[in-house]
Amino acid sequence: MKKVIIVDDEKSGRTLIKEYLEYHSELILIGEANNGVDAIKIINKFKPDLVFMDIQMPGLTGFDVLEHLNELPTIIFSTAYDKYALKAFEVHAVDYLLKPYTKERFDKAISKLKDNSPSQIAPLADDHILSKPTFPDRIIVEKGTKYVTLATEDIYYIEAYGSYSKIYDTTENYLSNRGISQLEEKLNPKQFMRIHRSIIVNLPSIKEVSKYGKSYILILKNNEKVKVSRSYANKIKELIL
Repeated sequence: MKKVIIVDDEKSGRTLIKEYLEYHSELILIGEANNGVDAIKIINKFKPDLVFMDIQMPGLTGFDVLEHLNELPTIIFSTAYDKYALKAFEVHAVDYLLKPYTKERFDKAISKLKDNSPSQIAPLADDHILSKPTFPDRIIVEKGTKYVTLATEDIYYIEAYGSYSKIYDTTENYLSNRGISQLEEKLNPKQFMRIHRSIIVNLPSIKEVSKYGKSYILILKNNEKVKVSRSYANKIKELIL
């Protein structure tokens, strides 16, 4: 038995795949999503064996979704656009279903799963994970009961919040379930600097630097002030020319 998730922003696309899946009792549908953000959430939670993935979706594309997965499942792309075919196989998709497609074409894609043993699929997934950009341009954060994407360039600073972190942009703050040290490892060190054991600042958001005893106070572009602890003061000093 293989666990399956369908990701497609069009209901008709999801319905067609569900109809064709009824002919394959070894494939068990465990969830579906109509956008990239929800797709990341349910794929990381339920860890399916196979995902039918649309590419062109509002917000995040199918390729964007792959970049945010903890583990890479087997992927069959299902899309109305043929221009992404080459990129699809670069990320080791098993097949590329071009809409509209027939049941026979769907069955052919499923037959390819039998030609890919776990020992073959795993190295392909590892190759993709290793090829991911080291530092993301966008991250997914919690906002109320939803998850939204946030460009890292829009972040002003990050503050430790117990075992979690709060991420601040110009007007709002968002909750991350990662600790501040985990976020520090994920973000580009050329852009983000730890200035306190509980604060990371986005360097382009700094407007002014003021002396504060043997350390500094940073005035951000939104006029908010954050203190640099003495143990991190040398990092700021190195930037002053």
